[in-house]
Order: sequence, then C-alpha cells, then structure tokens
Amino acid sequence: MCKVAAASRDEKGLGGTGLFNLLDEPWLSVRVADGSADSSAPSLGPVEDVGLRRLLLEADRLQDLVVDLPTQKPAIFRQLLLPVVVHALGWPADAATWTVMFRSGAFTPEQRQKLAGYLDENRHLFDLFDPVAPFGQVAGLRTVKGETKGSALLVATAATGNNVPLFSSRTESDLLELTPAQAARWLVHTHCWDTAAIKTGVVGDPQAKSGKTTGNPTGPLGQLGVVMPRGRTLYETLLLNIPFGRVPLSDDLPQWLRRAGEGRIEDTLSCGTPTWQTRSARGLLDLWTWQSRRIRMVPEETPAGLRVTRVVVAAGDRLTPTPADEPHTTWITDRAASRTRKSGKITAAPAYRPRRHQPGRAGWRGLEALLAVGGVTESRETTSTRAGFHTSLLLSRLGEVMDRMPQTYPLQIELTGVTYGNQSAVIEDVFFDEIPLPLTALDPDGVIYGTLLEAVDQAEKLAGAVNNLSADLRRAAGSEPIPWDKGQRPGDTLLHALDPVVRRLLAGLRKTGEDFDQSERGLEAWERQAGVATLKVAEQVFATATPALFVGRTVSRDGKEYVYRLSSAERGFRARVDAILTRRQLSARTSEPQR
Repeated sequence: MCKVAAASRDEKGLGGTGLFNLLDEPWLSVRVADGSADSSAPSLGPVEDVGLRRLLLEADRLQDLVVDLPTQKPAIFRQLLLPVVVHALGWPADAATWTVMFRSGAFTPEQRQKLAGYLDENRHLFDLFDPVAPFGQVAGLRTVKGETKGSALLVATAATGNNVPLFSSRTESDLLELTPAQAARWLVHTHCWDTAAIKTGVVGDPQAKSGKTTGNPTGPLGQLGVVMPRGRTLYETLLLNIPFGRVPLSDDLPQWLRRAGEGRIEDTLSCGTPTWQTRSARGLLDLWTWQSRRIRMVPEETPAGLRVTRVVVAAGDRLTPTPADEPHTTWITDRAASRTRKSGKITAAPAYRPRRHQPGRAGWRGLEALLAVGGVTESRETTSTRAGFHTSLLLSRLGEVMDRMPQTYPLQIELTGVTYGNQSAVIEDVFFDEIPLPLTALDPDGVIYGTLLEAVDQAEKLAGAVNNLSADLRRAAGSEPIPWDKGQRPGDTLLHALDPVVRRLLAGLRKTGEDFDQSERGLEAWERQAGVATLKVAEQVFATATPALFVGRTVSRDGKEYVYRLSSAERGFRARVDAILTRRQLSARTSEPQR
C-alpha cells in the first residue's frame, strides 16, 4: 500500500512521501507547562504549535490544548489522541493499573517506545492529503458532475447554505482559505458535530437519490452534552478520559485501520469508500473515531502556500443507538418514558438517554447529574413520573479510585455542546463551561457531596423566591407574572450574580478534603454572600413598585380570594429567604446583642 500511495502521489505531482502528515506537522496548539503543574492553580505557560507525535510523547510537559472553538477539543481527543494512546498501549486493566499510570505523571520509557513505534508503523495513515488513504477522508470522492463546495462547509462558525452564524462577517460567496492545520482541525470537528439534514450525493453511494441523501443525523457529539475531565497536564487529561477495566475487542479498531477498498461494508466496516451504513459501534475505539461523513478536501497551491478552499461532504455512517458505555456524557434515567404493558400489567424498565446541556444555564446547575455516581440519584429520584440522572462513565471510574488520589486534586470538568435549529440543519449556539469539581464530591456518602448539592439547591430556591416576589408584585399591580419561558425574570439575574460565588465555593471545597468543619464554614460564607446578592436583586424588583401596590389588589381564583400587596409580598419573600439560608439566619440571631 505504501508503494501504491507513493506512486499515486508522484503521478499527481504532490511530492514524495507525504504532503502534510499529522504526526509531525505543527497543527495542534498547546500551552506548555510552566513548571508549576503540582500547584492547585498553575500559571499559564506559552503557546506552541506541535504535531501529534510531540504532543503525545511530551504530554507531561504540556498543560492543555488551545483550540479555535471549544467544540474542537473533544473532537481532537476522541478522533486522535485517546484512540492512539489506547490502541498503542492497551486499556488499563483495572483500577490499580490506572492508578499506577496516573501517579507516574508521565509515560514510562517503555510506553514512550511503544507509542513511537505505533506512530512509525502507521505513519502513512496520518497523511492529510494522501491520494490513496487521506486521513479521515475518502480518496477520489466526487459527485456525478464533479462539483465541490467551499471549505466553509467544514467550519461551524462560517456562513454556508442555511447555516449563517449570528454576527458573521463573512457570506457564503466569500472564499475561505484554510491552512492544512486549520483544515485538519475542522475535519475532525465535522465528523463529531456536523449539522443534520440533506447531504451531497456522491458516486459509489448506493443510497444516494437524485444527487443527495436525506435523513442524515448530526455528528455523534451533537447528540450529547459532552463532559470531559481535565487534569493539570495533557498526560493527566488523557488518563482521566480513558476508562479502565475494558476488555479489548478484536473488531474494535480506530478509523485509520478500517480503510478497506473492497469487500462488503458489513464485513469490513470500511470508511474508506463512499458506501456507508447504519450500525452500532463495535467499541470505544470505533465510537471515538466514528466517521459520520464521507469527506474529501481539495488542496491547492496559492501565493500564501498550500490551502484548502474546496471540499466534498457526503453522508457517512449513522450511529444507532448511542451506546450505554459512551464515556463523555451524563445520562437521564427515565422510567416513565419506558413503561410497557406485559400480561395486562404496566412494568417499568430503565431507559437511558444522553443528557444535553441547556444554553444559558451555568454548568454548576447540573451538578446533580454530574454527582450521580453509582446511580445514587437514579435510585433516589427516579419514579414512574420523574426522571433521574446517572453520571458519566469517566466520573464513575474516578469515584472508584478517588481514595487513591490526593483529596485536594484540582479536577476541572469541561462541558461542551451544540444547539441546533431548523431540524438540526443549522448551528444556533455553542455551549461551553468549565467548573472546578472537588474529587471528594464523587463520594455520595461524603461531606462534600451533600454540601455541593445543598448549595446548588439553595441557589435555585433563591431564584424561585425572587421570581415569586416579582410575580406577587405584578399581581398587586394588576398584571400577570412573567412567563417562565419568555422574557428576563429576576431569578435569572440572581443566578447570574451567584455564578462567581458558587465557583469560589467549588474551588474552595477542593482544598478542604472531607473536613466537616471547613465545609460548614464554606457553606456559611456562601450563605452570607448569597443572601447579599439576593437582597440586592430584590431591591431592584422593589424599585419598580408604584404607590398603588401599598393598597394592593384582591384576586379571585378557584372560589377563593387572594390579596396581593407590597407588604405581604415582602414579608413572604423574606420568610422564604430565611427558610432557605438557615445558617445565615442562625448566624444573624446569635450575633444579635443580648438585652
């Protein structure tokens, strides 16, 4: 295959042994560690561009990836970094093996040798513009008329077709020249996050009709709320995203080893031809490198150098369903939705579906799902009418080894997602948030677990109290409350004000371990600051009151009369706040001077 590839390159005038090889070309931007990786808050180091080989072999010296768009990071990890490491070194056999690797802080000389050997052996499969087996693409992919489209089709933030991002300075007619490095990053991003709906029909696709395919789903990550643990270095982040205890499967291969040009696709699982199929993933290597599109990028020489300006993007493999061992998402456990009738009786079997992130909603407001380790929230909250949660596989595994790691380990959780519109054919919004998570919070019987859930619950209840205050004052004025799904409610303003306070609490609790007294002091400080923020937002609501609200208004509802006026609304609001912030209320009482 290497001889054929080399001959094809020479025939096409593209040069000798590779035009842009991802292993060596500097296409990934990384932040270099500054030597303080053991600190709970390392300072930011300089940014460098590296190839895949250097990134992996020096992962312990690098802090993090630097990307154009947050959604690129999970795409690069899943399409390249994680599967290369796992396929070269194998899955960590158990918790003890994983812990030894994590504590070492770097790949051992033997592991580095294996990684380097794997990359050398498969080097020809990582050439971005190889005319026989281009990475992540299909060689010779073409339409009947030989048409191509602009490279903006790969770029989530660029205007193309119906996808016109808000405030975009470009139009579809503007030529977008991508450097090979940019093209590589957007290529893997497209496989993970591409929009749904109609795709170009290509020669060799038996399922294309009238020059197109329909019913295409989004890329696999577009159906998830992605949850990625992040460590102090790229090496630690790699380990945190590789679950231990998995059994290697013979047909679970990364996409670069599924490039057969002949044979039935059902047997070869090839993604190197225009033919595609609907199937389940064979394992995590298959899932991580899922080729949801068939793509060909067209390179050309320009005065600025080699650029990609034209592409072909066609239908690719369709994943069904999202596998239960998908590691990068939390889950909704919905028994009510899965009820079935058997022998005249209604039985409920648990139905799991990926949990999506909600745009405009801070990541810490979903802590209940992140901390649902071992199905705790599922068993406690899931009923015949109410859904529960289950955390991600990766956080579950961390919960199993947390007692072997430093209690004060500075774990970060990155949350990424995409909101689609118009039948998922356009990208409306990109969600990204990161939260500091105390490792001890993954113990459902621990102190920090209850502390965090209590603080988040208090924040939501305080927002509800402010909303109720607003509703009562609006009723007293003769108008209706602001609908929950329309307009800006004061509770949203409060949650925005509480955001930095909650994050300080999360970061602070990472340093306390399981010390009950310190966690209580943290909660007391949180309640004091939350109370101040709540009263400040409430003052803004009170400022809208008119003199008529002192008299108020009587409303008849369900045969009963309710009197709404300023005094009763304020009294009810303060009572709710005191009931929510019990430590603050107790502290205020004990600090009163004795008479």
